[in-house]
Amino acid sequence: MHARIRNSEIYFDIDGVGLQPEGARMVTHRPAFAIHGGPGGEHSDLKIAFKPLTDQLQMVYFDHRGQGRSARGDKRLYNLDENVEDMEALRQHLGLGPIVSMGTSYGGMVAMAHAARYPAAVSHLILMVTAAHAGFNGRARQIVAERGSPGQIAVCAQLWAGQLDSDEKLRHYYEVMGPLYALKYDPVAGAAGRARGILAPDALNQAFAPGGFLQTFDLRPELPAITAPTLIIAGLHDWICPPEFSQEIHQRIPHSQLQVFEGSSHSLRMDEPERMIRAIRDFAAH
Repeated sequence: MHARIRNSEIYFDIDGVGLQPEGARMVTHRPAFAIHGGPGGEHSDLKIAFKPLTDQLQMVYFDHRGQGRSARGDKRLYNLDENVEDMEALRQHLGLGPIVSMGTSYGGMVAMAHAARYPAAVSHLILMVTAAHAGFNGRARQIVAERGSPGQIAVCAQLWAGQLDSDEKLRHYYEVMGPLYALKYDPVAGAAGRARGILAPDALNQAFAPGGFLQTFDLRPELPAITAPTLIIAGLHDWICPPEFSQEIHQRIPHSQLQVFEGSSHSLRMDEPERMIRAIRDFAAH
């Protein structure tokens, strides 16, 4: 499905019902937005990871502008601020009240900014393996230099140089970096994900290349404006959004909760999927 909102066309899909018949009553399932990472990725892997939540939440998936199945357009508009406004416009387009907002990695950055700028639009905020400012880039460079193989160091240099400018190069990047993204990396599952995914090198480079928006952004001054109950989940071994960045977010969002998954890197859904689902389920139930 596509929503023509603002100056773009955003692809979205819905998994799960909003009203569930149970005996003599109808039970409401809260709407939840699952916000994908990247930039340059899309929503499809999240559908597999979050499928168990559909007995409790009505899951809404969407692709950021210029990514996945959403329309391409002016590359200058592939940025955090536009993604936030698109997300809010989609919420209004669907006629939804406050949502459970679930952001992973870059999606967590979008979710944070949205919750700060539209606090009445969010009932629960769940931030997974993310960061609130551009400092994560420098720390990730250090970690790759310490832990990475020569091949991983080389493709990360391409990432920050803006040289991942084709689908082939971007797929190769994810293939090489898989074992750093997940401690329990499965090459077969990784290959399947890359095969079905629609990648967007332009969106990636607008973010990470020299002068890209993720090289300068800083959401820290906005975090105290978040009013929704917030759950923050970090992976202890995360190379690109290390747990200290989740700790920093926790300190700045009032009444937030922080959980550090000791058996995870950046991909919670590969390393500790059952624990991830349990944490989200318990938090969203209250």
